[in-house]
Amino acid sequence: MGNARNIAFWVVLFLLILALFNLFSGSGNTLQSQSISYSEFITQLEEGNVSQVTLDGENVRFRGADGNNYTTIKPEDAEITQRLIDQGIEVNAESQEQSGFQTFLISLLPFLLLIGVWIYFMNRMQGGGKGGAMGFGKSKAKMLTEKQGRVTFDDVAGIDEAKEELEEIVEFLRNPQKFSRLGGQIPKGALLVGPPGTGKTLLARAIAGEAGVPFFTISGSDFVEMFVGVGASRVRDMFEQAKKNAPCIVFIDEIDAVGRARGAGYGGGNDEREQTLNQLLVEMDGFEANEGVIIVAATNRKDVLDPALLRPGRFDREINVPNPDIKGREKILNVHARKTPLGPDVDLRIVARGTPGFSGADLANLVNEAALGAARVGRRFVTMDDFEAAKDKVMMGSERRSMVLTPEQKEKTAYHEAGHAIVGMELEKCDPVYKATIIPRGGALGMVVSLPEIDRLNWHKDECEQKLAMTMAGKAAEIIHYGPEHISNGPAGDIQQASGLARAMVLRWGMSDKVGNVDYEQAHEGYMGNAAGGLSVSAHTKELIEQEVKRFIDEAYQRAHAILMDKKEEWERLAQGLLEYETLTGEEINRVIRGEPPDSGADAAESAEEKPSVAAIPKTKPKSPPRDDGGMEPEPT
Repeated sequence: MGNARNIAFWVVLFLLILALFNLFSGSGNTLQSQSISYSEFITQLEEGNVSQVTLDGENVRFRGADGNNYTTIKPEDAEITQRLIDQGIEVNAESQEQSGFQTFLISLLPFLLLIGVWIYFMNRMQGGGKGGAMGFGKSKAKMLTEKQGRVTFDDVAGIDEAKEELEEIVEFLRNPQKFSRLGGQIPKGALLVGPPGTGKTLLARAIAGEAGVPFFTISGSDFVEMFVGVGASRVRDMFEQAKKNAPCIVFIDEIDAVGRARGAGYGGGNDEREQTLNQLLVEMDGFEANEGVIIVAATNRKDVLDPALLRPGRFDREINVPNPDIKGREKILNVHARKTPLGPDVDLRIVARGTPGFSGADLANLVNEAALGAARVGRRFVTMDDFEAAKDKVMMGSERRSMVLTPEQKEKTAYHEAGHAIVGMELEKCDPVYKATIIPRGGALGMVVSLPEIDRLNWHKDECEQKLAMTMAGKAAEIIHYGPEHISNGPAGDIQQASGLARAMVLRWGMSDKVGNVDYEQAHEGYMGNAAGGLSVSAHTKELIEQEVKRFIDEAYQRAHAILMDKKEEWERLAQGLLEYETLTGEEINRVIRGEPPDSGADAAESAEEKPSVAAIPKTKPKSPPRDDGGMEPEPT
């Protein structure tokens, strides 16, 4: 509508300018004529150099013998018309009277122009679109149409329970009588909660594609501005639009940007964000009934949302959207691989089994990286090797083969990583070692990745203690081989991971008998950014916590040190194998430890067969708590 008004304004302005041009076009000829004095005109007339004359009031225009046009002004008492006729010169005359309409239009034209400009700027200020100077209070919600790419529940996989709950909302919109005859009412809101990348926004788009009703989408940050009252005004405007299109769905992405708990920040009730939240609460379930508008919101920070926003009547349903399990990952891979030509050796179930912890976004990125890798080398389809390479890239980062390392740096990295691998393979509760490499990737000079065989749902104390030993094995290896005086900053990443795991064991998981079964994470100053508030913790308790954290790490280091001393020959062979082959995976590590080449003898063909199945040793993206990348060795500074 605003665009139509703008076009109409410019059309009217163009017509007015065209009319003005036509009115004054007659006088434009004088601009192309050379002015001369009246006496010179008489002289030219007597010499017979004038061929054609036009009389326009006091203006006299004529054409000279040289073909040029001239103009002059005759005195009031001069009468030359008869003289020109007597000399046989062609004489033309122009009327001096204008029509009443032309005179009126000329007098009115400046006022019309001023009024038009004033209307244009007022229209812009009041937001003839939504970007005007006074259009701050207009909602930024966009209506999603099929032109933006229709998504259905067939495009969403791996989160069946969440789909079922949302399919019921879609069914309610399609056939409300089915539920209303039993007294059921349509849910007013559904809150999608889950980690980043699990498909919350994709689910919302699928609801729009399936329901066939108007679908408005907006981000939580679009409500908040620096001007007081703007957010509340946008909320009102959004619900007004929604009610006009009811039944409809409004999707608010990242609702935690506007729905944080009140009273936690500065400004109290006058805070702009809190006013916006108050208006949102009233619109969702206030004094006036809000029929036919369903709010679907997404967040990965449910813990910061205001309790009034979460109560039934506002968000009636809380739908958890977790990372997918192995069946879900296989379905997601099939969805993302629809448009990707796969080679005969590709088994997406093996890929799914080797990617526990991956979210839907991670899997989409994995398929894309595999396709890009295959295209880079000129293949017509994607092979299992492309998926393996893409998995390594996603988990460990891109290889940096151009990085120059001295032989001493490579050797130290090899012994460091070999220490992680040996200790990880010796301790039965550690996840199987998938790959060891001394090729720099990402921010690490080398890496050992140990990955779970199944999706991990919980952690046990003995598992954590063995994982700590594997993590500290890199530092133990450097000290054993080079001595305590030649320790590098390589174990910095290991120490950081071990500290995080040990603190989780003490502060949250109650795995320390001395500290006890108390959650100190929110109370312990200095952790989790909670130095300003929470429960007070005595100095004795803080000291005890630090002692227990240190004890877990020290015991893990001593355990790793003892294993490496006991398995020194195997550790040495593996380190030398890494120096020679740079990257070893699965059975290759076992062969090197036994003193055999990685692909020796008859095992070469078997190894080639089993390569996709180095899936016997599954591969996954390390997830917290702790990350299984053994020796994350930072670059020397």
